[in-house]
Amino acid sequence: MDETAIAFEAPHVRAAATQTSGLLDRISVRDFTREVEIGAFRSERGVTQRVRFNVVLEVSHHAAARTDDVDKVLSYETIVEAIEHALAVERLNLLETLAERVATGCLADPRAMRVFVRVEKLDRIPGALGVEIARARLPDEAARLHAVQPARPLVAPRPMVLYLAPDLLAAAKAAAWLDACHDRQQSLVLCIGPATPQPTAGAEGALRVGLLAIEAAAWTLADRDPRLTVAATRSELDWALKSGRRPVWAPYKMIIDALPRPALDASRPADLAAWLAAEIAAEALIVTGAQHPGSTAIPLRHAATPGDLTR
Repeated sequence: MDETAIAFEAPHVRAAATQTSGLLDRISVRDFTREVEIGAFRSERGVTQRVRFNVVLEVSHHAAARTDDVDKVLSYETIVEAIEHALAVERLNLLETLAERVATGCLADPRAMRVFVRVEKLDRIPGALGVEIARARLPDEAARLHAVQPARPLVAPRPMVLYLAPDLLAAAKAAAWLDACHDRQQSLVLCIGPATPQPTAGAEGALRVGLLAIEAAAWTLADRDPRLTVAATRSELDWALKSGRRPVWAPYKMIIDALPRPALDASRPADLAAWLAAEIAAEALIVTGAQHPGSTAIPLRHAATPGDLTR
């Protein structure tokens, strides 16, 4: 096989050229184009660009062709839904991450065996720039050195979200509040505000500066209390909760990358906590201090003393 000759061929050509054993059926979606906000550069923030998807999915044999039974076939919608889901979860910086998530979505169906994903930006240069990946399902009959027990999956418990007002963290009783957080048996995500009040953000730069001020406060607090860990992404929050850690939320990435982006800033950090509680389907939002969110879909509780957290 001359890999150089097929390097820029369509994914279905590459799939055929790299067939190793057995013959698999293939379904494909070609030249599927969406307007997407993606990219790590400042010029790619707040704007959309055309992104083209070419996906070939190799599937195990089935009787659909002989029986004309639509219920037995792996639908082309499997590919389209994988693309749409990957785009809907969050704003991404890298095409590589987007391609990986599309591949994972396609291989979620047990009938899918191997997938080729090519993702290209069409508006960055006169031509197209992109990435192509190939992923395969590990065969059930793959040889193992020894029998293994499947690992018990970690399940993230449904947490509470606690907004702890900045004046409480600066007071002499801050240690009592943090001790109460750790004494609470239920999972808890801690949200805080900036060390100094931030004005309402009227521009992108002010929004980012305010969110970074909260991040700085989060890292400062975690340095003071080794029982805390800073979590900036949904994955980091899930990991901390599954591992029994106490995460303090750093909001910059989740707010900036959210689709759609919420109309929130660091001037009202309790509203940011309410947004996070809704995003992670928290059991309740507990607020302290004088600033309370105006409205939230999550049950709202108030804590006036550290003892209120352990009741």
